[in-house]
Amino acid sequence: MQMTGPSKKNKTDSKTNPTDPSTMAGLPQKIRQQIPKAVDVLNKGGLIAYPTEGVFGIGCDPLNREALQRVVDIKQRDAGKGLIIIAAEYAQFADFIEVPDIELEKRLQASWPGAVTWIVNAMPSLPSLLTGGRSTIAVRVSAHPVVAALSRSYGKPIVSTSANFSGEPPCTSIAALQETLGDHVDLIVDAPLGNQQGATPIFDAATGQQLR
Repeated sequence: MQMTGPSKKNKTDSKTNPTDPSTMAGLPQKIRQQIPKAVDVLNKGGLIAYPTEGVFGIGCDPLNREALQRVVDIKQRDAGKGLIIIAAEYAQFADFIEVPDIELEKRLQASWPGAVTWIVNAMPSLPSLLTGGRSTIAVRVSAHPVVAALSRSYGKPIVSTSANFSGEPPCTSIAALQETLGDHVDLIVDAPLGNQQGATPIFDAATGQQLR
């Protein structure tokens, strides 16, 4: 049976101008103005804080080892835990995940865009800070409009780890975010969270087991 997988051609085609209105359709002007600034920070290897489905997240270029190390250091996070990456569409994972079998691919795509994170087989070349040194990676195609606009404008997935110090509750308001991490990130995207209560559930794609 042929395995389709995320298309590299589609991934390349998804690279867009961060000021292109089509990548931010439906977003209020106040939020749209922040997207190119956030993309500029990501392109320069910086860190952003931004809203996700249920909590604010810290994001960076998933292939920039210095940025990944900075995320881990700021959160005081165990480097062996790895980090989630999120995207606007499945095709953006082409350089990050191994092609799943057709049934698994259908299961993933049936849950996306949405607030469901899956652990899947990773490309072996990914930074160990991203995968936690394992052969897998956590991925999600988000339905949150700000996440989708950021990822489409950036042209690839971005790291998504909860905005907090390890062991502390994730930030769920701009005020808490500014107080906790305002001095540690390079830009905060001031926009509302989604309707998810807390962090998204995580499933092991190989077993179907819920891990969070």
